Amino acid sequence: MSDASRLNELRAEVGRVAATPLSRLVSADPARAGDFALKVGPVYANFARQYYDRDAVRWLFRAAEAAGSAQRVRALFDGETVNVTEGRPALHTALRGDFSHAPVAHEAHREALKARARMRATIEALEASEVTDIVSVGIGGSDLGPRLAVDALSGPKPGRFRVHFLSNVDGHAAQRTLAGLDPKRTAALLISKTFGTQETLLNGGILRDWLGDSAGLDGGRLYAISANLERPAQAFDIPPERILPMWDWVGGRYSLWSAVGLPIALAIGMDGFEQFLSGAAQMDAHVLQTPLEGNLAAWHALTSIWNRNGLGYAAQAVLAYDERLKLLSNYLQQLVMESLGKSVKLDGSPVGEDTVPVWWGGAGTDTQHSFFQALHQGTSIVPADFIGVVRSDAPYPQNHRALHANLLAQTEAFANGQRSDDPHRAYAGGRPSTTILLDALTPASLGALLAMYEHSVYLQSVFWGINAFDQFGVELGKQVASKLLPALAGEAQAEDPVTRELLARLRG
Repeated sequence: MSDASRLNELRAEVGRVAATPLSRLVSADPARAGDFALKVGPVYANFARQYYDRDAVRWLFRAAEAAGSAQRVRALFDGETVNVTEGRPALHTALRGDFSHAPVAHEAHREALKARARMRATIEALEASEVTDIVSVGIGGSDLGPRLAVDALSGPKPGRFRVHFLSNVDGHAAQRTLAGLDPKRTAALLISKTFGTQETLLNGGILRDWLGDSAGLDGGRLYAISANLERPAQAFDIPPERILPMWDWVGGRYSLWSAVGLPIALAIGMDGFEQFLSGAAQMDAHVLQTPLEGNLAAWHALTSIWNRNGLGYAAQAVLAYDERLKLLSNYLQQLVMESLGKSVKLDGSPVGEDTVPVWWGGAGTDTQHSFFQALHQGTSIVPADFIGVVRSDAPYPQNHRALHANLLAQTEAFANGQRSDDPHRAYAGGRPSTTILLDALTPASLGALLAMYEHSVYLQSVFWGINAFDQFGVELGKQVASKLLPALAGEAQAEDPVTRELLARLRG
């Protein structure tokens, strides 16, 4: 099926469905609430309030089959070169389980197990030292995933280690992170795939100088995680035994399952980190083994495509009704937009449809008092993933019931709206949403949730024929910035006239 014919068929489906309000689609099909829902391990998702009907869903699955979705999922797990622009596989699933008979995938899994053994030994050595605080230095995928997991899974009281994160090159970030820490009781993890990232090198230098003589105590307080095992030793004199590996077959935004997840393991224990991987592996097995019609990641991916290409929605909200998941929207923003922010197909030809919408969001109920006004009564419709947790660990049941009441109320109000003779108090409704519920917020459930989003992203990329694993758009600004550093030091002139004016202001 060509892009043009597929798009025409999609528009025909949308035109047919759009004749019926979303609230009527739901009320006219009593079985829809159960039939449009799936549960995989600790993750339940309900798509009944998305703006499609049964015939449209069947069309979406036929289109996904025509795009070769099942075969491309198999290729991902088998370690085929799915990242064609960089000529390598994307084997993050091998970090979590052994799913393939392909030698490259088997070997990747063996390497992952070796790295996990080294992670455990590193943690044991730190536990035997005076260290109480860990500063994790990285940016992008080396920061967002571990930061989310540590924030979500750490208990109300600190464990053996307090884990802090430093990512931004702004010196105020380092100043605030180190304030109140004792260099004699602090260790630093420098995380960078290439070990050439400017932000990480600069902040790593700050940590090395701040640690001073303490960097040499107890076998050393500087550790590194990198695919470039020589650079940490060259740049920071970190010995090989304190450098943990990552590999070129793991993209940065998929790297939290590797030794990049050491901050997670330090915060919740290595056993907790293994449970995190097991939850993701459970979702992996489901996605690999389940036909598309019963596949949770496929439902999520095709819903996103329907909203983007069919209904033309240019934004997607992530609304987590659990304070511990407040960083989830930040993490998913990078995962989805860096993976799917492409305008050319694998062969270099232009994509015939819109790709990624803008992902953003926050935590309920705070966000109800900020941007929900625009979501309910604004002129643009923004589909949303509402994420809740069934069982709470907090000893305040009334608060948890109120949280659930708000979660349910918002999804209902988005879909159904409310009539009023006063136009200022009228709500149009028709705002589609998916509700995702975790049985409880545990390492396993968070792992399963994040793996589901990863596979959804990949399936969307297969549908559009784009590469979800390169990120060349990240590089251009960095290249220009490196050229401007001499100009900021007064050693060169900028070529761009607006930049010259701004430089004058900054240097003045």
